[in-house]
Amino acid sequence: MTINRGIAAAALVAAVSGATSANAFEFGYAGFAQKPGITLGGGTAGAPPPGLYSFNQVFTYQSNLVGPGAPNVGGASTPVHAAVEASGLLWVPGWTIFGATYDAVIVQPWIMADVGSPINVQQAGMHNTYIVPAELSWKLGDSGFFVKTGLGIYVPNGSISGPAGLNSVGNPWWTFQPELVVSYLKDGWNLTANFFQEINTANSITGYRSGDVFHAEFTATKIIGNWTFGPVAYYAGQVTDDKSSAFYGNAINVNRYNIWAGGGLVGYNFGPAALTVWATHEFSANASGGNAGPPGIDTASITRGYSVFANLSFRLWGPDAPPASQKRPMFTK
Repeated sequence: MTINRGIAAAALVAAVSGATSANAFEFGYAGFAQKPGITLGGGTAGAPPPGLYSFNQVFTYQSNLVGPGAPNVGGASTPVHAAVEASGLLWVPGWTIFGATYDAVIVQPWIMADVGSPINVQQAGMHNTYIVPAELSWKLGDSGFFVKTGLGIYVPNGSISGPAGLNSVGNPWWTFQPELVVSYLKDGWNLTANFFQEINTANSITGYRSGDVFHAEFTATKIIGNWTFGPVAYYAGQVTDDKSSAFYGNAINVNRYNIWAGGGLVGYNFGPAALTVWATHEFSANASGGNAGPPGIDTASITRGYSVFANLSFRLWGPDAPPASQKRPMFTK
């Protein structure tokens, strides 16, 4: 689901080495708890028929570090790679609350990530578990429009190690993600805008609090027979400043970044299961606000690259077996 911030922060160590202490910034967090783009494969404001649904999602992220603090060797950018697998369950009990359909989600991601020269860092393990205790989906009559709201939570139970708790792929803090999703789902169209924000608590070991991150993800697909096609896009950006701590001498890693990406999606309905594949390219990314280096040097960096996602979903249980076209291809944020 996510890459670990150790990727970007490890690169900053090299960028400011020899100029300041390696403890001059929060080591171990990539800038977001959730990889931008993972909801594009089917996260809509609608809800499937009552039942228990399962999904397996994988993706690869191939990128480079960019920004004023990004290190390089002979002018070559530092590469960053990640491979992620996540398994999840979606439960739709058939309850109606305030006129809305209720559902709940749980997802467990596993991560392998590495940073190339001059950093040469490899990490692997269990990321923080993602739980959505409640989502509410409203159908707006026969208009085809749906609205969904909910709250997702990343629990600090992943692989956590090191003096700051960030030497592996888990994060030693909670991340709360309120969401608002709006969809038009009619005549085979899926026009969805998904907005959510990451709100982090402070690192329980260092006291450093990473700033809030706003996500906006957009899907515009059409079903033709068993096939689904269409463009996708996303934006992710830090919208509040980091808050440092005495652990780092009150220095800041990065206060702001912005990432824009576009791509395409294709899916196929097999009947008992649905497969969706989508790819995105980050055509713009920038970072600023770091102050961990010498005076006058901005050490901020962020990743920019491309991702390829695949999601397989199917229904485990339900009172009636709907056609695969009604099955939810993945959980929503």
